[in-house]
Amino acid sequence: MSQPKNKFQRLMEILLTSTKLGLTSFGGPVAHLAYFKDEYIDRRKWLDDKTYADIIAICQFLPGPASSQVGISIGMLRGGLLGGLVSWFGFTVPSVIVLIVFAMLYQTFSLGDAGFIHSLKIVAAAVVLHALIGLGKKLTPDKSRIAIALAAAAIMLLYPSAWMQILIIVGAGLLGLKLFKDKAESNVQPFSVNISKKLGLTSLGILISLLILLPLLNRVSDNPLVNIFDIFFRVGSLVFGGGHVVLPMIEREVVPQGLLTANEFLAGYGMAQAVPGPLFTFSSYLGTMMEGVIGAIVATLGIFLPSFLLIVAALPFLNALRKRATFQGVLMGVNASVVGILLAAFYDPVLSSSIFTPADFALGVILFGLLNIWKVPAWLIVILGVIGGYVIQFITG
Repeated sequence: MSQPKNKFQRLMEILLTSTKLGLTSFGGPVAHLAYFKDEYIDRRKWLDDKTYADIIAICQFLPGPASSQVGISIGMLRGGLLGGLVSWFGFTVPSVIVLIVFAMLYQTFSLGDAGFIHSLKIVAAAVVLHALIGLGKKLTPDKSRIAIALAAAAIMLLYPSAWMQILIIVGAGLLGLKLFKDKAESNVQPFSVNISKKLGLTSLGILISLLILLPLLNRVSDNPLVNIFDIFFRVGSLVFGGGHVVLPMIEREVVPQGLLTANEFLAGYGMAQAVPGPLFTFSSYLGTMMEGVIGAIVATLGIFLPSFLLIVAALPFLNALRKRATFQGVLMGVNASVVGILLAAFYDPVLSSSIFTPADFALGVILFGLLNIWKVPAWLIVILGVIGGYVIQFITG
């Protein structure tokens, strides 16, 4: 590990390095972790391989964006709590800016009728299906977990709501406690971290207090910014499975309430595939569509704040929890339900709002094949999807 510098120099180093990653890290969470390893571990020697692997394992156990949480954790180990904040800022802000600008252009020039917007929705369908298959292989490897996923999908399609999604996750966790504790991994490696348990408990208390108080405050307030912060904080606290799983939970919160149309929602989600950095910055686009730039700032802070609170809360305690079979069993059930929730979202709103004609289906199949079989990066899929959409429009006249 490289020798520490003074605090200001470390923070500037963290900011510059994370900003470089935020400008170049295309491809989603798995790719982000590879970029992190190359930059933070192999080149800069901030951590060793074992510590990095342990951090990844911890973040996989938490709700929220795993790659962002890994970056925050590395920043905290390098520069304390402020280092974690600086690391998140550098990695996140480039895509935030792009998505805010896209939302403003969408509104200013009435891009809803533009041909490339429909292409972005087809891109979203291909990307979500690709994510669904990848998650399914990893999180539902046996019949019991497949059954939980299918039940979750059926319930979400029959009774679509944000609260039903939370109930499904809780129920799946209880089922996992009963069904999967005997399948727990026994050789979990220990992890050491320099964060006090007192600070961890304080952070957890803030998280729980906000989860309780924000909905109450939202009920008695007519302020749209309070509503936005409540929605995105709750989503950031409860979404397991990373960026693609945020799609159904946010959709249930904003589209049925009329805050955005399904077309506006999917156009932004498609655009989010084209930018580097975390997919959770999709919130910046949504916030801009609702309340302008201030709405983007509130939505972005709301969805990422739980990640900070969870990392600080979890690191002092998670070493012991990871070894417990009951805890691992709960997470197996929760992860299986995540696959089902994403399956329901793939049908509605993704498929139902994007594939209308045989030509749409053909383009979607081609994009999915390029993504899933030939491993073309997501940002290039966006470009090819837009070009393909215009080609089809030209051919079909």
